[in-house]
Amino acid sequence: MDLNRRTLLGAGASAVAAGLAGCAGSGDDGTESPESDEDGSTTEPDATTTAPPEDTSYTVTMAPVGDVTFETVPETFTVYESGYADMAAALGKGDDLLAVGNTARYYTDHYDELDGVSVNEEPTQLLGDSFAIDRELFYELDSDVHLIDPEWLINNGFFKLERSDVDTVVEDVGPFIGNTIFRRTDPWHDYRYYTLYEAFEKVAQVFQRTDRYEAVKTVHDDAIAEVSASLPSADQRPNALLCFGATDQPEQFSPYRLTDRGTNKKQFRDLGISDALAGTGVSGLSTNDRGQIDYETMLEVDPDVLLVRGHETKTEEEFRNTVVSFMEDHDVASELTAVREGRVFRGGPIYQGPLQHLFNLERFANLLFPEQFSGELFSRDDLAAAVRGEA
Repeated sequence: MDLNRRTLLGAGASAVAAGLAGCAGSGDDGTESPESDEDGSTTEPDATTTAPPEDTSYTVTMAPVGDVTFETVPETFTVYESGYADMAAALGKGDDLLAVGNTARYYTDHYDELDGVSVNEEPTQLLGDSFAIDRELFYELDSDVHLIDPEWLINNGFFKLERSDVDTVVEDVGPFIGNTIFRRTDPWHDYRYYTLYEAFEKVAQVFQRTDRYEAVKTVHDDAIAEVSASLPSADQRPNALLCFGATDQPEQFSPYRLTDRGTNKKQFRDLGISDALAGTGVSGLSTNDRGQIDYETMLEVDPDVLLVRGHETKTEEEFRNTVVSFMEDHDVASELTAVREGRVFRGGPIYQGPLQHLFNLERFANLLFPEQFSGELFSRDDLAAAVRGEA
């Protein structure tokens, strides 16, 4: 699969221009005119040898699409999961983002802590009315590459996209390459999953910036090593119930499973947090399961920590003054151990990339293990230098 038709057309135009330049000395009949000597005789021009152009194409392989060949390094890109936008930002490509699936789940505050790192803070949103995605929007965006799992678009009916729609965009605009990695609960996802850093490495290959990937990974590996060395023993770590409840006075919650190895839960796995729902028979949020639980069900589980998603735009103080305050005054919620002991926290983003993960790892290490962790877990300067390609 080539980068896009524009690349091929551009190459064709160059070839035509070269051909016209070579005809500057042609005769009226289109044949090449031999050079004339002073005595009127003619000699054929010396034969010259032109080296073939260097092949700069390269191929990136990623399930489910397989091999994707790029004739040139793509500049602009579109994502659905904003975690892929964060991967590109970690490679110094944040300004070249054109669109994300849902702008409400695209967070940029953490970039403010990284000197010299900039991103497009107002990308176009792919989702339209009733969550449908208009195929024509891909044409309007005209991205060089779409860092999107096409199966995600095709298998979610509310997007209203068919396989033929995706195929047409590939042919007319640019390729898709990506894998739905934020969760692992979709029954249609019967192909390989990737960890956060496996997917990040593929994106680095797409943009030919594997040096920056390696530099960011070094910061990550050092942070993980520090966390692992400082965590208390497994029997001293809390369990947690992760759920979604977006209102300021939530009564119903959609549960997640920490045992699901999706990338949005990586920081909890890194910190050794166990799933409070293990063995309860309660399913997690997925495409086909939108089941909800209430405070009575929560009380039966009574988790050590309650992590509530849907509030990432709030500060910690704003969250406590709304959601937590409501729970403290609620007849049933107030009986929860997590509420009584002040261990109700925002649950983190649904999509996250490598930079966001480092900030979230630090955030939850400080919240959940205040005796072991306090303050910065990694150097902002080192991370920013890695992103800028100066590490």
